[in-house]
Amino acid sequence: MDTSRNIVVDIERNRVRIVISHGEDEEIIKLSIAEARDLLSKVADTVEDYEQRKQVRID
Repeated sequence: MDTSRNIVVDIERNRVRIVISHGEDEEIIKLSIAEARDLLSKVADTVEDYEQRKQVRID
């Protein structure tokens, strides 16, 4: 069983197409440019928050 995850992002006319494959499952998401920018911002904020929390040491 293949459990690898693959994410492909492509441009489809005036939309951004995201294909997420995990094993035999596949999810396709089509976003407008505004939605793609919003997602980009949210992902960047979440990754930054994760990196900051990772640096916090709890004794």
